[in-house]
Amino acid sequence: MTDAPVDKAPLLSHLIELRQRLVIAVVTILVMFIGCYTISEHIFGFLVQPLRDIIGPDAKMIYTSLQEAFFTYLKVAFFSGLFLALPMVFTQIWLFVAPGLYQHEKRTILPFLLLTPVLFFTGGALAYLFVFPLAFKFFLGFVTPTIEALPSLKEYLNLVIKLIFAFGIAFEMPLGLLLMVKTGLITTAGLVKKRKYSIVIAFVAAAILTPPDPFTQVFLALPLLTMYEIAIIGGRMIEKKREAHKLEEAAEDAARLKKDAE
Repeated sequence: MTDAPVDKAPLLSHLIELRQRLVIAVVTILVMFIGCYTISEHIFGFLVQPLRDIIGPDAKMIYTSLQEAFFTYLKVAFFSGLFLALPMVFTQIWLFVAPGLYQHEKRTILPFLLLTPVLFFTGGALAYLFVFPLAFKFFLGFVTPTIEALPSLKEYLNLVIKLIFAFGIAFEMPLGLLLMVKTGLITTAGLVKKRKYSIVIAFVAAAILTPPDPFTQVFLALPLLTMYEIAIIGGRMIEKKREAHKLEEAAEDAARLKKDAE
């Protein structure tokens, strides 16, 4: 009977710590959301700038329902706040799982955790700086004397968020593949063998994640394929380092056995 509280104590302490980490993460997201909502109009203006550069500074956007502008700014504030809160969220995840990891596991996971927001931001920046102008020029190419472009707040925001997240997630792909190579779940030989399938999957994913125009699909498929090749190169480096480490261990074991035999 006396063993039960002892067995439950570690689980209870982990649950309490998990709750604390979740509270800190949620409060951080909430604070960032509120802060971003106060400047949501400026954030939205930043997102609209690529379109305004094409249409002109006097271009205006419309909304077709009374609540659309309000909910658009809420959505802008939420996603902006979530992005700004990601470092703290990842920090809380790390602080929760790190005590239960071995030293070599920490050295494996920590770099991937640190690079995740960096690569996501890089992918989103690529979409904003290069893909948006090309995609918007393509879409606005259908304007005629009898057809006028009147983009709505809601539809425009949905489009840019979809593109930013698509490119951000695309840049995360090598991290996932490298982590699987590092843990031995996959090999670079297997990645090379499946390269032809990756090309098909990349263009299918691009067709699903982007609007139905060839420019954005190609501009997403190319980074996906590039990230795949980067994962292969990085995976080979990891495998060579692993083999070198195994050879060193084998040499040390052989030297130890020889010394013991003498």
